[in-house]
Amino acid sequence: MSDIFSERLETVEARIADACEKAGRAREDVTLLAVSKTKPPEAVREAAAAGLRLFGENKVQEAQSKISMCPAGLEWHLIGHLQTNKAKVAANLFQMIHSVDSLKLLEALESHANMTLPVLLQVNVSGEAAKFGMKPDDVAGVIEAANQMSKCEVHGLMTLPPFSPDPEKTRVHFAALRALRDRVQDETGTPLPELSMGMSHDLEVAIEEGSTWVRIGTDLFGSRN
Repeated sequence: MSDIFSERLETVEARIADACEKAGRAREDVTLLAVSKTKPPEAVREAAAAGLRLFGENKVQEAQSKISMCPAGLEWHLIGHLQTNKAKVAANLFQMIHSVDSLKLLEALESHANMTLPVLLQVNVSGEAAKFGMKPDDVAGVIEAANQMSKCEVHGLMTLPPFSPDPEKTRVHFAALRALRDRVQDETGTPLPELSMGMSHDLEVAIEEGSTWVRIGTDLFGSRN
């Protein structure tokens, strides 16, 4: 393990701990997902040597070729857009999928999963045309459908806000996702404990607004290849 990676991890951990303290939350309430997309197996091995066990990938094909070259015992999460024609592979390759953006995709995962599959529903809270994610008004109906499934379990929501160099400008989107989660929980009676939101540049704001998963790539692994 290089000193550079150790220093990066230490800095990220300190930021998470400070944000939790500021928000009056316990550090264990927030999980760090190391985003290893575009990074080689050597980078994953280095991160694993530093004690990280949870890794996020964007593409099924890249993860397929990479996972077999990485240490055993790691947990892999899909955070990128998933097409329904790749649901069969994804359902049995990843331990959690953060980016379920339609009922059609959820049904495809349900039909192919061989065991319980935790998922998060990706919601386009900003309404940005370029972003994937279901409409906020569709979430409750998808959760009601998921409650009739035997393998896919919806554990919460995920969002990817419009990028802004000012992290404060993402706050409104994180707050909207949390408010939506709270409302849908009440409407459906379904516990939704997880909120996947916040990345390298805005993790503090996300944690203050209730994030339970921060997806960190650049600040751990350096710029994207």
